[in-house]
Amino acid sequence: FTCSLPLPGASEEVTPPVQQCFMIPKKEINVVSDMAKWKRSQAYADYMGFILTLNEGVRGKKLTCEYKVSEPIEKLVALLNTLDRWIDETPPVDQPSRFGNKAFRTWYAKLDQEAEKLVATVIPKHLADAAPEVAVYLKESVGNSTRIDYGTGHEAAFAAFLCCLCKIGVLRVDDQMAIVFKVFNRYLEVMRKLQKTYRMEPAGSQGVWGLDDFQFLPFIWGSSQLIDHPSLEPRHFVDEKVVNENHKDFMFLECILFITEMKTGPFAEHSNQLWNISAVPSWSKVNQGLIRMYKAEVSTVSRGRLLGLLPSTA
Repeated sequence: FTCSLPLPGASEEVTPPVQQCFMIPKKEINVVSDMAKWKRSQAYADYMGFILTLNEGVRGKKLTCEYKVSEPIEKLVALLNTLDRWIDETPPVDQPSRFGNKAFRTWYAKLDQEAEKLVATVIPKHLADAAPEVAVYLKESVGNSTRIDYGTGHEAAFAAFLCCLCKIGVLRVDDQMAIVFKVFNRYLEVMRKLQKTYRMEPAGSQGVWGLDDFQFLPFIWGSSQLIDHPSLEPRHFVDEKVVNENHKDFMFLECILFITEMKTGPFAEHSNQLWNISAVPSWSKVNQGLIRMYKAEVSTVSRGRLLGLLPSTA
C-alpha cells in the first residue's frame, strides 16, 4: 500500500486497505550502517515519491492560482492556525541569552499535550486509531524543545505528517496543489513566526555551505513553480525589486525575502549556495539539482527522524 497521491509511474488512485494497524514510530537509525537500510526501505521510496509527486503537481503554477480546497485541507489550516494562536498566547520571556528563548518550551509542551487531539480533528472517526502514530510527526515538525532549534529534519517531519495523511486516505489526488500552496505554505508562515519569536537556532546548519538555515522543500517546489516562466529566470531572484514584486506568487521568492529580512550583508556572502544557484541557466535545471541535493544532504543525513516512517502503514 502506498500514498493515495499518484506516485511517479503509479496509477491515479490507490484504495486504502480495509484493515490497518498503527504503532508509535521509533528511531531506527542508530549507527552509520543503518543508513543503507533507510535508503532501501519502502518508507524512503514512499517519502521521496510523495515529494516528487507534489513537485510535478505545482509545476508552472502560482501560489495565487485557483485550486480545490477540500474539507481535510481546511481542517489542516485550522490546526496550523491554532499553533499560530498559541505563539501569541506564549510571549518570549526575559533571559540573558539572545537566542533560544525558553518560552518555546512552554509553547511546545502545549503541542505535546494536545497533538493527538489536534490530529483527531483532521482524520475521520473510523481512522481514530491512527492519531497517536500520525501525531508523532506533527510534534517532530516544529523544532527541538531541548535545544530550541529548528532545521530541515523538522521540515521533513511535517512532510512525513502530510504523507501519513495521504497513506491513510485523508488527503487525495486532487488535494495536491492545496497540500503545497495552502497547507505547507501556512506551515512555513507558522515556522517563520516561531523562528523569529523565540529566536530559534538552526538545527544542523552548514552555515554558508548550506542552502538555507531552516528550510529546503519550498526551494524545490518553488523552483518547480517557476519552470517555463516567460520572464523570471534564476538570475532574477537575487534582484530585490523582482523579489518584492513577485514573492506572493512564488514560494522560492518568499524564501528569499525571508532570508534577506533575517540576514544582513551581501547576499553572496550570507547565502553563497543560493547565489551560485542564481547562475544556473534554467529553473528546470535548478529544480533537478535541488532534488539531487535534497536526496544527498537531507534524506541521507536525517539523524533517524524519518527511518521507520509509517512503520505500520507503509
